[in-house]
Amino acid sequence: MNYFDAIWLVLQPFTLAVIIASALFGLFVGSMPGLTATMAAALLVPITFYMDPVPAIGAIVTCSAMAIFAGDIPGALLRIPGTPASAAYVDEAYKLGQKGRLAQVLSVNLLASAFGGIFGALVLIFLAPQLARVALNFSSYEYFWLALIGLSAAALISTASPLKGLISLFLGLFLATVGLDVVTGFPRYTLGTVDLMGGVSLIAALIGLFAVAELFRKATTIHQDLPQPEQVSGAILPQGLKALRRYKTNALRGSTMGTFLGILPGAGADIAGWISYAVSKRFSRTPEKFGKGHIEGIVDASASNNSSLGGAYVPALVFGIPGDSITAIVIGVLLIKGMNPGPTVFTQSGDIVAAIFIVFILANILLIPLGLLAIRAAGRVLSINQRVLLPIILMFSIVGAFAVNNSVFDLWIVLALGALGWVMEDNGFPVAPMVLGLVLGKIVEESFVNSMIKSGGALTSFVDRPIAGGLGVVFFSMWILPISFRTLRQWRNRNVGPDR
Repeated sequence: MNYFDAIWLVLQPFTLAVIIASALFGLFVGSMPGLTATMAAALLVPITFYMDPVPAIGAIVTCSAMAIFAGDIPGALLRIPGTPASAAYVDEAYKLGQKGRLAQVLSVNLLASAFGGIFGALVLIFLAPQLARVALNFSSYEYFWLALIGLSAAALISTASPLKGLISLFLGLFLATVGLDVVTGFPRYTLGTVDLMGGVSLIAALIGLFAVAELFRKATTIHQDLPQPEQVSGAILPQGLKALRRYKTNALRGSTMGTFLGILPGAGADIAGWISYAVSKRFSRTPEKFGKGHIEGIVDASASNNSSLGGAYVPALVFGIPGDSITAIVIGVLLIKGMNPGPTVFTQSGDIVAAIFIVFILANILLIPLGLLAIRAAGRVLSINQRVLLPIILMFSIVGAFAVNNSVFDLWIVLALGALGWVMEDNGFPVAPMVLGLVLGKIVEESFVNSMIKSGGALTSFVDRPIAGGLGVVFFSMWILPISFRTLRQWRNRNVGPDR
């Protein structure tokens, strides 16, 4: 990859303008309670439709990084996480704010997020090209197992119960079967509608499940006014630098954990934040301080949720398998641009991939000055009336969904899946596995059918190749080992009675 050409692509005035504009948009959306980073990325998709690949992907990369950090602001000020990625440590941050340490906690959020983001970007830069060289030897057999592993991770790592994650996953798989059969060309579940012959539009599904569903949810609480936030005063950066120097090991641990959790399909920033916070408490020398307003866990979790963004791009770029819901959007954008995510993208579009890597670094550097402005302006942003904001977002969603295919039918998909996503989330069913099922379902089906045709119907061909066999073992282990451990634990509990 030629990084000199990539730097030139990123430093184009239009690209820089897009990056800065999307950064401000991400900070605004992330700081509004309940509006997620994924929603911000989904709203940008129709706009990126008219851009070249570098500013298009750069907009989503920058927007999501900014939104993940900005979600910490209302958490510390109002005890309301701006995005789900901030939920793990919202009580900790709020209690610190109540102790008069608001500037310190927001400064730690900012600096740890930037550190984690850069760490994740560096792992992406060095790991993804190496994996791509290995992946060039992959065939349909390996891709079949990889997609199944991704689907399993999406269900098992879900923040909800595994059963609810599975139900959501199967809904996504069902949506993936709508359209023409990949072999016979026979229409499936199209209800006699020509518009469904090409399947469910991924972009319309993303806008419906993440943007419109969130609007439905917010509309039920639109009558509730947010409390007046605390005001941030005093020097911000020095307090954060002092805390980060003290807990530098935590920042490194959180960044490492977040990056590799991000690589797991279906994990994402939300789960990375929760797991890193729990690990921080487990290995802390003062675990009794957690939950009472302690900065240590915030360092781990803030670094973790931003570093997971870089990790999630590894399977997305190398294998075309989304690491989280944001990279599912990125895959959709790349496909619109005529680029097929996978190992060949590094050879066919190496300059564009290198430019994406550079945007990752640039976005996390910009996070510090722009994040400081967001912290200072937090009070004014949070006072915006939701009755004004939500209709504007709805307008963007409708126009955006229509613009991708110029299809009115896509608006019905947006509305239907928006209502479905709202009902699912309100009943504890996660939406992310459904999206990954929609994306990965087609890969599983096409890989399976192609493999069966090549092997003449021999199922043993799926484990004949060393890498395919190894991936098959990983897939079955993901399902068998947790069940085995749970059964063994229950057996031991029965044999070791309470009176022993």
